[in-house]
Amino acid sequence: MNYNVYLSVLLIASTCCTLVMSYLSWKRREFPIAITYGLGMVAGAFYTFGYAFEIVSTNLEEIRFWLRIEYIGVPSGTFLWIIMVLQYTGHQSVLRKRNIALLLIVPVTTFVAHYTNEWHHLFYTNMTINNSAGFPLVSLVKGPLYLLHVTYAYTTFIVGMGLMFQMYRKATPRMKKQIALMMIGSCGPYGFTVVYLSNVLHMPIDLSPFGFVFSGVFYMWGIYQFNMLRLAPLALEKVFESMQDAVVVFDLDNAITSFNQSAVRVIDGLNNISAVGQPAAHVLALYPKLISKIQSEPSTENKAQLQSQNDDKFYNISMTFISNSSQKIVGKMLLLSDVTETVLNEERLLDNARQLSELNTFKDKMFNVVAHDIRDPLAVLVNLMELMEEEIQSSNENHDEIMHEMSQQIHNTFTLVESLLDWFRNQRGGMVFNPLVLDLSQAVQSNVRFLKVRSEGKQIQIKSDIPNSLFVYADKEMLDLIIRNLLSNAIKFTDFGGRIQLKAERVEGKMVVSVSDTGEGITSDHANTLLKEEYPVSSTGTAGERGVGLGLTLCREFVRLNGGEIWFDSTPSQGSTFYFSIPTPPKGSSYSIEQLERKGNP
Repeated sequence: MNYNVYLSVLLIASTCCTLVMSYLSWKRREFPIAITYGLGMVAGAFYTFGYAFEIVSTNLEEIRFWLRIEYIGVPSGTFLWIIMVLQYTGHQSVLRKRNIALLLIVPVTTFVAHYTNEWHHLFYTNMTINNSAGFPLVSLVKGPLYLLHVTYAYTTFIVGMGLMFQMYRKATPRMKKQIALMMIGSCGPYGFTVVYLSNVLHMPIDLSPFGFVFSGVFYMWGIYQFNMLRLAPLALEKVFESMQDAVVVFDLDNAITSFNQSAVRVIDGLNNISAVGQPAAHVLALYPKLISKIQSEPSTENKAQLQSQNDDKFYNISMTFISNSSQKIVGKMLLLSDVTETVLNEERLLDNARQLSELNTFKDKMFNVVAHDIRDPLAVLVNLMELMEEEIQSSNENHDEIMHEMSQQIHNTFTLVESLLDWFRNQRGGMVFNPLVLDLSQAVQSNVRFLKVRSEGKQIQIKSDIPNSLFVYADKEMLDLIIRNLLSNAIKFTDFGGRIQLKAERVEGKMVVSVSDTGEGITSDHANTLLKEEYPVSSTGTAGERGVGLGLTLCREFVRLNGGEIWFDSTPSQGSTFYFSIPTPPKGSSYSIEQLERKGNP
């Protein structure tokens, strides 16, 4: 049996190896480099398969047929190899449509010229049978288009090897092994072709197809030992074990090798397939916490907040090593589990605990206020009642003065209890906030009427310059309490026959309301602490009115909850003006209490 039969069997075995590598590439077809590599292996399979039957053919017509099969793969193999090298070395940006079209010119010309050679003989000028080896072999005289094909092939080979050598020089030690296998494997077909064309060994057999046997050995070694081209599915099942979690896989040099769709939704920068093969520090530059986690040793879970494409989310981040069947570490896996709901629930619990703590502190202080402010008027009432009983028993004199004082004390005590009930009612279970679009003028007029008896009792004129249809966006009950308390204080500290004036002005998207009086004003010492004290001490009015010190505390709290501010100007003996701002109606939007609190006075 001639040795050409053994060589044919060897070439068919080589064809099977290249088809196996094509199958591995198909399994990772989500990556462009895997597709290119797989197609290159298919092109090599056409070459080796065609030559396996060419060397056992018995006549020139059979040889011509198998040469046509070979030349399906020969020109396309060179083209696909340079595309793969550009992808492998990180030069994907070169692969524009125009450049790809330019690279295809010579391969397409070679393919067409070979199939139409009998018309023009520019690829092979002559084809004859040579039986000197003991079996029929074709003897070819190459034409100019064949030389163009060879020139193109070795030009692209030199360029590709140069790019890989440049990559090798800059690579880490572990990556150098992968690149070295890539370079050695690529030398197979081209190196064997050089030996054949140079006729150094004087062999009648074309050695070029056997170069694929050589390449196949190194490529398979690289794929299974070093995950070369990232074709081996080392952690495929584990990566997509839970599609709800974002998973990113890295090699030991912290370069990205794979990721799932959840990771694309969570992490900006992974929405481009070119992220594969890129360093983590480059792709995840917007996420320093992730980079720190990747570069550190795998440890326990660490909670971190990431800015995803859509919303702010919370994730538990864990990093684990990936091992192969031999327990050799081959990479890392970053897992991000969405725990936003859990974190928000924790924050709500902490916020509730804080509010409960503040409420308890408030109640403790309120008991002190109640003990101090309610004890005195009740004690006076008790004394007055005892005195009146004694007076009534001892004489029949007129007790109008005592009765008036008792009436005043009872009224003050009622006002105290009413204020305390208002405060506690709004504190119980947290503030209930219901903002509405309200007519400011109507709110002012209703509260002026409510205080009419008190103002007329001191002959105080209240004038409102606020026009109708001036709208604000506030909680009705809170707005009424703010206006009522400011008017009540103005009446309290204004002398008989005085004046109170209300105005409103739109300033920077808010309505600023002012309440001015001609009263006794506020001293500088009192002014420095008036709106800063948590529980201010009540002052006596111009007609001896007594308060509880809670009015301005309520106003300050309710103005803040409505998204505004409160302040005042005062000149002793000339009067005071209290201002508060309130939002105007929003355009087609609504606000939650949390949003309003964030917009409020700090």
